[in-house]
Amino acid sequence: MSGNVATLGQSGLNGIMLAVDEINNAGGVLGKKIEIVKYDNKSDNTEAASVATRLITQDKVVAIIGSMTSGNTLSYVNIAETNKVPVISPSATNPDVTVDPKTGKVREYIFRTCFIDPFQGTAMAKFVLNELKLKKVAVLKDNTAAYSVGLAKFFVEAFKAGGGEILADENYTTQDQDFRSVLTKIKSLNPEFIYVPGYYEQVGQIVKQARELGINVPMGGGDGWDSPKLVEIAGANALNNTFITNHYSSLMPDPKVQDFVKKYKEKYGSEPDAMAAVGYDTVLVLADAIKRAGEATPEKIKDALKTTKDVQGVTAKISLDKNHNAVKGLVILEYKNGKQTYKAYVNP
Repeated sequence: MSGNVATLGQSGLNGIMLAVDEINNAGGVLGKKIEIVKYDNKSDNTEAASVATRLITQDKVVAIIGSMTSGNTLSYVNIAETNKVPVISPSATNPDVTVDPKTGKVREYIFRTCFIDPFQGTAMAKFVLNELKLKKVAVLKDNTAAYSVGLAKFFVEAFKAGGGEILADENYTTQDQDFRSVLTKIKSLNPEFIYVPGYYEQVGQIVKQARELGINVPMGGGDGWDSPKLVEIAGANALNNTFITNHYSSLMPDPKVQDFVKKYKEKYGSEPDAMAAVGYDTVLVLADAIKRAGEATPEKIKDALKTTKDVQGVTAKISLDKNHNAVKGLVILEYKNGKQTYKAYVNP
């Protein structure tokens, strides 16, 4: 709720609380109201592990919703596994969150209600190749963020497999503010597209500085771009001709989406971004699991989450696969004059 990716947490929490209020006002789950204990991990991995430990050992929660980023969530998956408390993340997209890369085994207590980065990275690679008809790409990733490193990897693999050429695969860190040097290097290679799979704080600066350097080619990234702050940082004009993969769009004509947008605006006075939508859906999935479990204990909730099927959310009808990942599609959005516009829906 604070730190480098504060708006992801703020929006996610808004969506969570909207769903909790609706469920509680309708009588709760199993005749009891859902109680939310919330802590701010400050967008920091060490703090995330600390507050997760506190939730488990002191607050004795029956489940944890969070975190919004892969790095923050990965910092405490082992803590949750050891203590046998289910974790369900609305938006941690790195595959390692639910499957231990060392053993290849599914983490028994860890779940998510979002798509994963192999799908997100591949979808953008295909979009660049097949829709934008571009073959030469530079990649600029945050090598200190698990999300950015993973998403870059999957994009590069899919882009090369589709016949594209990666001219550069460059790095920055979360702390960086000045990207002119690396952007100048990228500019000299004349890429047709620049893929920046980072979070909005750095991405905003990267896009702004790229345009200032005369780099006018299309740019793009993933769901980490989606924040109202992005337009503030980059500027509306700089964002023209940029594309992202995302969990949903408030522009989708689906009545369920429009009903959610209306309720969210009434409560918070702003347009719900994707993090708000996935936060909302995660509560619905968790409430469904508790209801089917018949009791709100960590073990029973975990078992019920494993068999989640066709829970109707805002972003999709959600089912979880054998790796505890949501089977759902994504949208591709384009920024025009500071506004997201709907380009395409990609099926899982």
